[in-house]
Amino acid sequence: MVDAMASFDGNRLAATEASPRALPKDAQGLSVSVAAADGLAAYAGFCRSALSAPAQGATWILNWAAQLKPDLVVATLTLEGKPVFALALEVVNQGPFRVARFMGGRHANGNFAAADPQWLAKADSAAIRLMLAAIARARPDIDLITLERLLPDLDGIANPLASLDHFASPNLSLAVDLAGGFDALLLRASGKRKRKKHRSQTRKFEAVGSHRRIEARSADEVDRLLDAFFDMKEHRFRKMGIANVFGDDQTRAFFRGLFTQALAWDPPTFVLHGLEVAGKLRAVTGSSRSGKRLICEFGAIAEDDLAHSSPGDFLFFDNIQEACETGFAVYDFSVGDEPYKRQWCDLETRHFEVLVPLTLKGRALAQTLRQGARLKAFVKNSPTIWKLTKMLRRKAVGQAAPTAGEDES
Repeated sequence: MVDAMASFDGNRLAATEASPRALPKDAQGLSVSVAAADGLAAYAGFCRSALSAPAQGATWILNWAAQLKPDLVVATLTLEGKPVFALALEVVNQGPFRVARFMGGRHANGNFAAADPQWLAKADSAAIRLMLAAIARARPDIDLITLERLLPDLDGIANPLASLDHFASPNLSLAVDLAGGFDALLLRASGKRKRKKHRSQTRKFEAVGSHRRIEARSADEVDRLLDAFFDMKEHRFRKMGIANVFGDDQTRAFFRGLFTQALAWDPPTFVLHGLEVAGKLRAVTGSSRSGKRLICEFGAIAEDDLAHSSPGDFLFFDNIQEACETGFAVYDFSVGDEPYKRQWCDLETRHFEVLVPLTLKGRALAQTLRQGARLKAFVKNSPTIWKLTKMLRRKAVGQAAPTAGEDES
């Protein structure tokens, strides 16, 4: 692990800026453009052939820009007139600081910036620093660039941002290896117990009415599943006494647009699933399709008379089975280490973070953020301390232990 603070700051920016003469011979011909909202069309065009994570794809970026109307920075690295790497960022206020980050904030996980697959084979830090220096020149108001929850690789292709100084994210990302199909997976993951539980859950659901798994295939179905999900999360976060990151109208409009527009793709790039029992949605998941991975971006359950039957676990069972049947290599539970994920997962990924201070203020903030990440990692990597922390947090708002299928990270 290397020191994020050794990156470059306001004092060293001019000295470390990558000029054409400073670039290696095979990097000659590189140039950078920095735009605002007028750069989105070109970014979306680049994404049609670029490799990127879902939260850096055109559907995500265009919908976030349309609904949140953020202060945008779109930086594009071009090689001999052809775009090869791009960052679409939003600039937000963080106290007295101005911070550029991936669009979506905490909703953007497993990040991998849009890049030309051929260029990735020879990408280096000098070229990326050329881009960062251009952002600093174009936007002197930005104190810090924070590139968080970055994937180390995407389908085996290394993340070029790992060539910059970085440190480990405090949260693990858990996933399931689907090699060999669903039957093979169950042989490795207490399959006999899982099948028995699934049959028992089926009987409990049938005792109160019919049940079915739903995939949203129209705008009306997207609205219905998201309405249920938002209600579930509102109730859950209120009981936990924490801010609802899905609570504001703009964020909700973003997700409606995201999942509705994704229906234009075959298969949809983002997809909603729900478990309906006796005419009521009891569990909802929202997922993205990314190469060989099906990624669960979020999930929630209804805390009602059937919550004890673990409808979230039931829906995950069916989602993972379908992922196997449709040829995915990995089912990704995304960020967060929770017991219900551990029941399935055999793959761990440690994301990484890149902090690029552009001013002295930014350097101070970067130091604070890094220390905070280190403390959070210490707490979460100590099972005893983390269990005690969650218990105290629940007691503070008078809540019982979490129900299976809900994150508490």
